[in-house]
Amino acid sequence: MPKILVVDDEEHIRLLYSEELKEAGYEVITADSGYKLLERIEEEKPDLVILDIKMVDYNGLDLLQDIRNQYYDLPVILSTAYDTFKEDMKSIAADFYVVKSFDLTELKKKIAMALETRLP
Repeated sequence: MPKILVVDDEEHIRLLYSEELKEAGYEVITADSGYKLLERIEEEKPDLVILDIKMVDYNGLDLLQDIRNQYYDLPVILSTAYDTFKEDMKSIAADFYVVKSFDLTELKKKIAMALETRLP
């Protein structure tokens, strides 16, 4: 069962993603900020990270760079309420970019695609 780490400062998003992704057959762990995120990745060894861009204390694009520097082959999906970040050069380091929605069809599709390329 693939393990997904959801990093988002909004509790309702973490709950929604957790419930929906567990139903879809994934193991889900969550983080409410980027605080010690690299250590958390080291401990939990997720197969994929869903990363919010705009968090209160952290910039997801900067966290993405940190993840890429240390875990270059870990799939990362940027999840944000704003599609304007697609234009940011830093966002190209992500495997996929999804605009937040209560319909997780698009997100689930991107998760499956990202895991397909990573899992043996």
